[in-house]
Amino acid sequence: MNLIQSNFPEWYKEIEKLGDPLTGISDRIDFERIRPILSDLYENDTEKGGRPNYDPVLMVKILLLQQWYNLSDPQVEREIRDRISFMNFLGYPEKLPDRNTIWYFRERLSKTGKDRMVFNEIRDQIMARHISIKKGTMQDASFIESDMGQYGKPRGDDAKTRRSRDGASATKNGEKHFGYKAHTLVNQIKIIEKLSVTPANAHDSKIDLSIPGIVCYRDKGYFGSECKGIDGTMDRAVRDHKLPIKSVRRNLRISRIRSAVEHPYAFFKNMFHFFHVMVTTVQRVRVKTYFTAMCYNLVRSRFLDRIA
Repeated sequence: MNLIQSNFPEWYKEIEKLGDPLTGISDRIDFERIRPILSDLYENDTEKGGRPNYDPVLMVKILLLQQWYNLSDPQVEREIRDRISFMNFLGYPEKLPDRNTIWYFRERLSKTGKDRMVFNEIRDQIMARHISIKKGTMQDASFIESDMGQYGKPRGDDAKTRRSRDGASATKNGEKHFGYKAHTLVNQIKIIEKLSVTPANAHDSKIDLSIPGIVCYRDKGYFGSECKGIDGTMDRAVRDHKLPIKSVRRNLRISRIRSAVEHPYAFFKNMFHFFHVMVTTVQRVRVKTYFTAMCYNLVRSRFLDRIA
């Protein structure tokens, strides 16, 4: 930390008085527990020479800031150098990565699946703070829009531009969508426990995120599909047969419980401005979705601490 940086902590105290959404996150999460997960992420051996790699824990924090504030790579490159609140969250590092380094780090996460492991570690730390009897979980899905590109242009592996390679078209309730779909499993304290990302045309019923031994409440779209957990799927009428009153009442009870599953999606859209992406593959969308889910869980944890 240089002479100017040494004053930043004092300046931050004044900023903190005005309110900082990032306050308390480092107290809530032990980021050092992420380090072993990412120990083999870099393939180059810096001991043999060459530029040293950036601290992977620092890079994870930068990706959290990026999703929290809906920043592009060039924007986050600038903001981590410009905003004292960001510097404080990152621990006032002397060196910071550029946009290309941030992009390559996110690519490494997408190709290795380490994003899921980082999410699981942060989720487990949050859940340890909010020990509760698991009365059930809720599964649902929501679209993540992407740019469709021009009609007739190649897609998939033949795509030559950043226009979506893995995105797909889907229609729901008369509305057309293009892109991807986020499937989430939320517990009854509204913490996201699991998630999956697919092309938009994947049917919800093909994704089972339920946990064995725990009831999973799902809407009628999952009727008849596999459920590893205790099946709490709403009943659906079949042709020429109305639902019996018992099933109608059961569906009403499940619907009331399932209302909590919409909470994360509202935060994704309204707070983090997520659900339209510029990245082009399922893997890349998955990384962004996992980091947005981490941001949501951190916000939710702070709220649970406040009402405890």
